Amino acid sequence: QVQLVESGGGLVQPGGSLRLSCVVSGIIFSDYSMAWHRQAPGKERELVASITNFGSPNYQDSVKGRFTISRDNAKNTVYLQMNSLKPEDTAVYYCKANSYYIFATEYWGEGTLVTVSS
Repeated sequence: QVQLVESGGGLVQPGGSLRLSCVVSGIIFSDYSMAWHRQAPGKERELVASITNFGSPNYQDSVKGRFTISRDNAKNTVYLQMNSLKPEDTAVYYCKANSYYIFATEYWGEGTLVTVSS
C-alpha cells in the first residue's frame, strides 16, 4: 500500500518559516520525482516545487528565493522549507510522487494546512 504522509503545517505569522515533510512508503522512492502542490480556498491546485530523483529542483516563480525543496532518499522523505511566508501562501499543501518508469502513475498525500496570518 502506497502512503504519502505530510506533516509540519500550521499557523504562522507573515515573514515566518515552516518546514513541511512528506514521508513515503510502499514505493521505491528513488524511482519517483517528488513535488509539492498547494490549493488555496477557491482556487485550483498548483505546482509549488518539484525535485528529481537526483535532487535537481524546480520552483514556481512566486516562491523562488523563499522556498527550498529537498529530499532524503535514505529516509524516503521530501521536504519543503518555506521562509518569508506571505498571506497568499495560505493553502493546503500536498505531496506528490510521480513515477519515472510506470506510465501515468502518481500518488498524492492527504495534505497539510498552512495558514499565514497575523
